[in-house]
Amino acid sequence: MDLKVTLIQSELHWESATDNLVMFSEKINAITEKTDLIVLPEMFNTGFSMQSELLSETMEGETVAWMLAQAKKTDAAIVGSLIVAADDTFYNRLIWVEPSGEIQTYDKRHLFRMANEHAHFTGGTERLIITYKGWRICPLVCYDLRFPIWARNKKLSVDKNRTAEQPEHSETAYDLLIYIANWPEVRKTPWRKLLEARAIENQCYVVGVNRVGLDGKSFSYSGNSVVVDPKGEPISHLPESQNCTETMSISLDELNAFRSIFPVGMDADRYEITH
Repeated sequence: MDLKVTLIQSELHWESATDNLVMFSEKINAITEKTDLIVLPEMFNTGFSMQSELLSETMEGETVAWMLAQAKKTDAAIVGSLIVAADDTFYNRLIWVEPSGEIQTYDKRHLFRMANEHAHFTGGTERLIITYKGWRICPLVCYDLRFPIWARNKKLSVDKNRTAEQPEHSETAYDLLIYIANWPEVRKTPWRKLLEARAIENQCYVVGVNRVGLDGKSFSYSGNSVVVDPKGEPISHLPESQNCTETMSISLDELNAFRSIFPVGMDADRYEITH
């Protein structure tokens, strides 16, 4: 079973949701082929800003409503993150929206202290596993990429929407791992290598979507958005530092065949994450 995934690598208008939603509407309208999933960068409506109180929206706000409309119009799921106010605090919240109107969320667990993100946001405590078109998908956010235990491809007690038991040769929790990011150009080498490592160690496809251009603090982003196959080979790599959109097809049959002949998960160490 194939899944068509569209990566949108883009500059972002600094702290302007209105301008970003107009821009992404145009980019989505320009997609010429049928797709199943559209992946946007982290904080796609504002850029990676620490102005959480000023820029936050609720789940009933303009950006989530826009995502619902775009998902319905394209008949594709859409994923990206934004600043959300809830429970008297602020989250860097990944929003997953399906054409049916179903919404699922994941709050970024690992907050980037080098930008003081932990002082402006509350970290999440639950991992999200989505079942969509026969695929199990785990979406994570930027700095989460540096923490392999949180991404480990096994069922965890902290997973939301835990899936049914898998075949005997596998205790995998997901088939596709997604990272959406605002990952600066100065650290582009770790970005590339860690995405490939997550694919190899978890025997899954990995999609990484990063922004390009300069942000309001003059940090430069080179994109390097990529699709990596379960063997760690990049099968699509968007041009560095360019605004671009690409649709890529990935195969569940090929993934399951590889897992069957090389079932490393059977020898994996066992553990539980407790907090």
